Amino acid sequence: MIKPIMTSTFFLKRPSTAANAGDLEIARDLEDTLEAHRATCAGMAANMIGQLKRIIAVVDDDGSILVMLNPEIVHASGPYTTSEGCLSLPGVRETTRFQRILVSYEDTLMRSCERSFKGFVAQAVQHEIDHCNGVLI
Repeated sequence: MIKPIMTSTFFLKRPSTAANAGDLEIARDLEDTLEAHRATCAGMAANMIGQLKRIIAVVDDDGSILVMLNPEIVHASGPYTTSEGCLSLPGVRETTRFQRILVSYEDTLMRSCERSFKGFVAQAVQHEIDHCNGVLI
């Protein structure tokens, strides 16, 4: 189900708690909401739809939406400075990101996964993991 976008910075700055199999409906809602905003958004975190759970969704290189539960950056390399916008916040802000990252997470079947990302998808994943940690650009 498509959910409204959270814009309260007070709420968005709160760290999210670990997700589990009972949170898969939130993951589906997040995927639906990202799909509805795909023209202006490359990724979303569950707190952006009012849920403080460590769940993110990003548009992958092949155009599919990848949903990750409890994502954590294991390794990062190639720091650079860039400007980003956020569907939950007005304007664009400067931030530091990494060209390549290795992320551990659980998929929607609750299987442990590890995957490398680079370029723009890596940037989107980092932005959404920041959301899970209550960090805003």
